Amino acid sequence: MRETILMFLAFCVPIFTVLYWLNAPTGTWLLVLIPQALVTLIYVLSMIAGHRVMISVNATEISERGFLRPFTAFPRAILGRVVLLDLYTSSSLDTIPQLFVTDTDGKLLVRMRGQFWSHDDMEALADDLDIPVMHVPEPVTLADLNRLRPELLYWFERRLNLRRSGRAFATKVTDSSEIISR
Repeated sequence: MRETILMFLAFCVPIFTVLYWLNAPTGTWLLVLIPQALVTLIYVLSMIAGHRVMISVNATEISERGFLRPFTAFPRAILGRVVLLDLYTSSSLDTIPQLFVTDTDGKLLVRMRGQFWSHDDMEALADDLDIPVMHVPEPVTLADLNRLRPELLYWFERRLNLRRSGRAFATKVTDSSEIISR
């Protein structure tokens, strides 16, 4: 938490200091106070949301409160499998652990990302659930995961498929227009 406060101050203090310095002589400093209050409010609300994130397991359910998502709970009876894998970060050979809890149909219920959760947290959750755990032996890329199991990804991570679909659609339209013009 200390690091995020320092980052916030390192970003905001110089910017707002210069803005106040430029606007104070003309008396328009109030126009700087409003955006500063808004930025500070957004920061405080995001810090609160970040500290409320949790995943808990009890005898009957697994529940999660995500960063910008509502509280969700799933009965243990519908849990199907845990998938543990290492995902390559973009344009790098570094990997980040990922844990996916799916239902019996393979639908994603809970996801733990290595940016926010430790590998030990993921292993502890997998042990607590008492369901089959699939360890993917080799790291995968986002494109591979998108191709093989897109249902495990968030909507914004599936954008690769949208690009591919767009190219395929553009090719079909071009082919169709050539046929029509003949």
